[in-house]
Amino acid sequence: MTNIGLFRAYVLAYAKHNPNIHQELTLLVRQLAPSEYGIPLELYMFTKGTQWAYFEDTMADIFDHLLAAIKHFHLQVFELPASDDLRLLGAQQASTA
Repeated sequence: MTNIGLFRAYVLAYAKHNPNIHQELTLLVRQLAPSEYGIPLELYMFTKGTQWAYFEDTMADIFDHLLAAIKHFHLQVFELPASDDLRLLGAQQASTA
């Protein structure tokens, strides 16, 4: 099993134990084709509530948790430009000034 595979299994288990996610409707986490931007994960699930704000709050809480947990799988979230790139650029500029 790879880090991304373990993370995908973790995301699915987390969603299956989330009380705001409807467990009797489609619930899946899948890996999309890799690209120059990384390996996207698609989360497909339904909330128990039908109000738009309820859905948005639930998904925001899930993504907050996953963004905090991803480091435990030795993975990184892709950003363009990455914050690490900006820090490195700032350090290089400071050293040449």
